[in-house]
Amino acid sequence: MRTTVIISVVILLGISAPAQRTRLEDLHDRTILVFTPHPDDDVFGAGGTIALLNRNHNKVYIVVYTNDDKGSYDPEMSSQRLAQIRKSEEEASEGALGTPKENISWMGYDDGMLEYAPQPKLVEEATAIIRRVRPDVLLSVDPGEWYERWHKTDHRMAAFNTIDAVRAAEFWLYFPNQKLQLGLQPYRVPEMYFFYPSPQEANYFVNIDPVAELKFDAAAKQVSQFEPAVNKYRSDWNPVDLAKAKSEMRHEQPRKDGHYVEAFRYSTGFVQY
Repeated sequence: MRTTVIISVVILLGISAPAQRTRLEDLHDRTILVFTPHPDDDVFGAGGTIALLNRNHNKVYIVVYTNDDKGSYDPEMSSQRLAQIRKSEEEASEGALGTPKENISWMGYDDGMLEYAPQPKLVEEATAIIRRVRPDVLLSVDPGEWYERWHKTDHRMAAFNTIDAVRAAEFWLYFPNQKLQLGLQPYRVPEMYFFYPSPQEANYFVNIDPVAELKFDAAAKQVSQFEPAVNKYRSDWNPVDLAKAKSEMRHEQPRKDGHYVEAFRYSTGFVQY
């Protein structure tokens, strides 16, 4: 579901941005790996940045933890059908941003069930992906210190699992079969950007003015994530509903210094907590 409930954690941190090699939006011809809890968070949280990365001829790979197959109030909807809908919508949405569907992979977990997945297996799967792709930059949902994002824990679980996998990928003694049997070499992720940060923790902003409308168009391709399709699924938009949805997206998109921006928390090396 698109709506994210945010629970405050009463810990105040001083956050500063480490030195960066190159601004994210200025990267060219690099490999970018994006982990997303659901097939919509990548677009809502970082869709403009993904569009800019694709325009700059970077290779963007999307890894989706869940099939997002539970978030419908439609009594005639089934989990299998919703998973197929969300897969198709994600491919169309990312395709609009320039990401080919062959660059999207699915870990296949049910919506809301990451907390019940075997944790060593979950980390091992994400570690193998990192070692296989060997990204120059990794993007993921922010585990945060100020907020905990509660969506049946999927956001939080995906965030911390990805962090664990980043750590494990560097040391071959974590899941040594990946080197011994699969030929996957250890790999240290150079730079990470976490989307959906709390306002208190955001330390990096990407100006998405050139691609803002493209982002909103791409997000609108995820029809099932919006009303009225959440309550009674339909595959297309009523023009009035579409205009309303895009107006809300424009209103909700963060702004900084008069520009549409996407906020991130930037980190190099290990993420310290």
